[in-house]
Amino acid sequence: MPVDPTATELMSIGRFSRASRLSLKALRLYAELGLLTPAHVDERSGYRYYAPAQLEHARLVSALRQLEMPLARITELLALPEGERARAVEEYWRGVEDEVGVKRQLLTGVLRRLRNEVEIMHEVKTRVVPERKLLSIEERTLADELPNVIQRSMDALIAHAREAGVEQAGPMLVVFHGIVSLDADGPVEVCMPVAGAVEPFGNARVRLEPAYEEAYARITVREVEYPAILRAYESVEAWLERNGKRCIAPPREVYFTDWDGLGPDDQACDVAFPFASA
Repeated sequence: MPVDPTATELMSIGRFSRASRLSLKALRLYAELGLLTPAHVDERSGYRYYAPAQLEHARLVSALRQLEMPLARITELLALPEGERARAVEEYWRGVEDEVGVKRQLLTGVLRRLRNEVEIMHEVKTRVVPERKLLSIEERTLADELPNVIQRSMDALIAHAREAGVEQAGPMLVVFHGIVSLDADGPVEVCMPVAGAVEPFGNARVRLEPAYEEAYARITVREVEYPAILRAYESVEAWLERNGKRCIAPPREVYFTDWDGLGPDDQACDVAFPFASA
């Protein structure tokens, strides 16, 4: 039986919009998404009416949107039991604060460049890397997924080498063949130096890398995190420029120690650039 909005406490969409602090456009969108459906829609005019009991729900949606929570995330949150919603909002906000922290560090780097204040903030050393055989896996990834990609590839390489009875002949390294950032999925090659005969598997390959000289900066566990690690890259690049060297191969990160048991200030990785005289 059709509902007569004039005989009930239903609110017109305009009145509900003012009371809920949601625009008419937002209310129509939320209705289409099933996020906030009208209590009644007039069959002839298509006019929408809402119940006063929906106001609290609408105001919650409005408040979450002011926090810039995506609509899909709001839908998931409202599907949770009421007792779990506050925890979900706290989890979302921790992610927002983490993102702001990342952007703050990136801003610092941008300002240094604009002010021509790029400095060598890490000690940069050089070493000769001998010719070696590499068992490697290459995959495209964004910066936020990079740690998972590296760990997954390392685990696969270690397992294959163990099965083949081949010894690891040096520290793992990650070669960046392109730009990897929060919005650029560049190609990343995770490599294991090996001694002895080994066959490729799956998407892995075996290649011989010629000897080269590299400049590198050693960093701690804390500094490996993006975007803090960019400072190490800037330091090595600045060192190369000041010393008349040119990069001859993609930069790489060398993981020379087992991370188990390491603290945030323990040395854990070298950011390295193969070079030759300019």
